[in-house]
Amino acid sequence: MDLINVVFPRMAGLRIMKVLAKGASVRVYAQTSSVTAACPQCATPSRRVHSRYERRLLDTAIAGQETVLHLRVRRFFCTAGDCVRKIFVEQVDGLTVRWARISVVARTLLEAVALALGGRAGARLARRLGLGVGRMTLIRAIRALPLPVVSVVSVLGVDDFALRRGHRYGTVLVDMATHQVIDVLDDRSADSLAAWLREHPGVEIVCRDRAGCYADGAAAGAPAAVQVADRWHLLKNLSDAVYKAVAGHRRCLQPLPPAPAVAPGPTPQVEPPTVGTPLARRTRIRHAEVHALWEQGLGIYSIASRLGLDPRRCAATPMPPTPNS
Repeated sequence: MDLINVVFPRMAGLRIMKVLAKGASVRVYAQTSSVTAACPQCATPSRRVHSRYERRLLDTAIAGQETVLHLRVRRFFCTAGDCVRKIFVEQVDGLTVRWARISVVARTLLEAVALALGGRAGARLARRLGLGVGRMTLIRAIRALPLPVVSVVSVLGVDDFALRRGHRYGTVLVDMATHQVIDVLDDRSADSLAAWLREHPGVEIVCRDRAGCYADGAAAGAPAAVQVADRWHLLKNLSDAVYKAVAGHRRCLQPLPPAPAVAPGPTPQVEPPTVGTPLARRTRIRHAEVHALWEQGLGIYSIASRLGLDPRRCAATPMPPTPNS
C-alpha cells in the first residue's frame, strides 16, 4: 500500500482488487472504499446507495504499457429535500470527473501533447506514451480547454492571418509585453477590432501593420491609443523598398561581360526618342540596339552578352530575317 501511495497517489483511496496483464495493456480492477459521498449540487453527504456500475478509465502508462482502470463506483440518493439532483455518482478526487473516460492525470498529459504537437503528430506520440487515442480526441481536448482570462493590455499587437488563403482572413491579437496570443477575431474588419477594444479598455499603444481597417478600428475603439508599426512590418517595408531600388539598377551591380572571341562591329548609336515615358524610351532604345546587332549577323547569345541582357528576352523580341537568309 505504501508503494501505491507513492507511485499512484490518485489510487490511494481505492481498494485494488486485482491487476491483470491483458494483451498489450495492464488492467487494474478497483473500487471505492469511502462510506459516504457528497452531492455535487448541494454538497450534502449521503450514505444511501442507489446502485453500482463499472467505469473504464484510460490512465497513464505503467512500465510503458497502456493502463486501463476498471473502477466500480456507486450511485447515491441525495438526502437533501430541496436539492434538484436526486441521484448522483461518486467521484474520486484527482482521478475521475463526470462523464470522462480518461483519468485526470492522463487528460492533463494529453492536453500538453495536443497543445505542443496538434492532432496527428500528437496521436503518434501519445501511442508511444501508452495512451492510444486518436487525433480528434486531442483536438477535442484542446477545444474543451477554458479560454484564458484577458487582463488589461497596455501594448496590443494586431495582425491578420489566413483561415483560407485568398478567401477568408481573421485577426490575431497579441500582448506585446508577454508575446502571448490573447484573442482571435473571425474577420479583419474595423468594426470587430473597435468592438474588442471597447470591451477591453486600457490599451495605450496599438502595434499594427499598414492595413487601413486596423487603423480605423483602433481609432474608433481606442481613440487615445498611439498607433505604431511593429518591427516586422518596418523591416518588411524596408526590404521591399531596397529590393525595388536595387532591381532598378541591377545592371550597375553586374560585372562587365567578357569580350567575345570574334569582336563584332561597333554598336550602332541610336538616337534616343524624345516622346513617351522614360521606360518607353529605354525600351525603344534597347529594341533598336538588338535589331542593329542582329543585322550585323550576331546571334541571340552574342547580343545578350554584348548588351548584358537575358537571352530569353532577346529571343522574345521579333527579329527580321538575317542578311544571309
